[in-house]
Amino acid sequence: MSRTFERGSPIFEDERPLTDDWDPEELPERDEELGQIHNALAPAIRNTGVGPHNMFLFGKTGQGKTAGVEYKLDDLVAAADDAGLNITTSQYNCAGDSSSYHVLINLVERLTGDNLNGHPMSKITDAFFDAVTDIGGTVIIVLDEIDNIGTSDEILYSIPRAKSNGNIPDDMHLSVIGISNNFKFRDNLSPKVKDTLFDEEIHFAPYDANQLRSILERRADQAFKEGVLEGDVIPLCAAHAAQDKGSARQALRYLYKAGELASNTGSDMVTEEHVRTAQERIDRKNIEKGIREMTMQDQLSLTAVVALDVEGQTPAKTTELYARYKDIATEIEADIRTQRSVRDHLLELDLMGVVTATKKQTGNRGGPHYVFELGSDLGMTLDILSEDSRIGDAIDLVTTNRSIQEYLD
Repeated sequence: MSRTFERGSPIFEDERPLTDDWDPEELPERDEELGQIHNALAPAIRNTGVGPHNMFLFGKTGQGKTAGVEYKLDDLVAAADDAGLNITTSQYNCAGDSSSYHVLINLVERLTGDNLNGHPMSKITDAFFDAVTDIGGTVIIVLDEIDNIGTSDEILYSIPRAKSNGNIPDDMHLSVIGISNNFKFRDNLSPKVKDTLFDEEIHFAPYDANQLRSILERRADQAFKEGVLEGDVIPLCAAHAAQDKGSARQALRYLYKAGELASNTGSDMVTEEHVRTAQERIDRKNIEKGIREMTMQDQLSLTAVVALDVEGQTPAKTTELYARYKDIATEIEADIRTQRSVRDHLLELDLMGVVTATKKQTGNRGGPHYVFELGSDLGMTLDILSEDSRIGDAIDLVTTNRSIQEYLD
């Protein structure tokens, strides 16, 4: 049946508050973290010869890290304007970069319009400091998703030490704020970077259900028409997100998709059933995308979990999974990494929701250790992994001794 496009919606008043790029007017659930950011930035406005502190913000995605920094930087710039101080901020997302070299190239192009790709690192670094010097005053560089540069961390050493190394004048200040979703990124940085960068470390812990409910209620007041949400819709969205990642972004996506399902099917109310359908579709899509974008080593680590899950041997310790990982990697002639590397891959898969990691304590003499089990649907995981020819061979090995269909049934 043909459908016509219609203006307006019986469900939505304004969909923008439910989207990722909406800037909230307040963040009461992050008062403590905002206070820490405020204190780290405060020296810039005191104008007593000391610049703002360098900061490192970390926590899972959707915890308000970027929004919190933007919120306080807006306050700082407004206060600086009132006081007649020269404070400039530049925010850059490193998602498309893999090294300090690429980040600096893009920062220079943003500040000057010149693309120096192919030039030596020393020339690009000099161009960056020249551009910053031309701005003068206090300059704060925000590097979001900084973990994408991996161990190529020169930029996190050179920016904080710019003044002491004579790269900028004594009468100006240059600070950096790094933001990361990867808990392991800090541990892998060089010691000199850790000593230089981390004046302030601020952890954004996952939101709990009550905090997520509060966030959703504020957004829903602006997004939905009055009276279209059943009473349990927001608590259900908040509870599902809190049990998974504690992510405001995830909770908002559940609520937005539930509203779209109601609107698209001609319903005049958003119900619990819409929320459950929204959760199922979003979670499956995210997991499918995550598995398809994994590295070979991620996929091998996941296949080891799948193998033990098929055999009913999960949750399993890292040593047990590593033994199976080596067998699979050897069989398909893939590189074999260390046990620690495989554990780190498994912990990253836990952040994605594909694997579930649980920290255990082994008696009085044993230290803490992780056990892992499959966190995604087995059939879906096998289907997606099998799309890769090499991993598909490994999946064939996993299911050789037992009928996977029998297992799923």
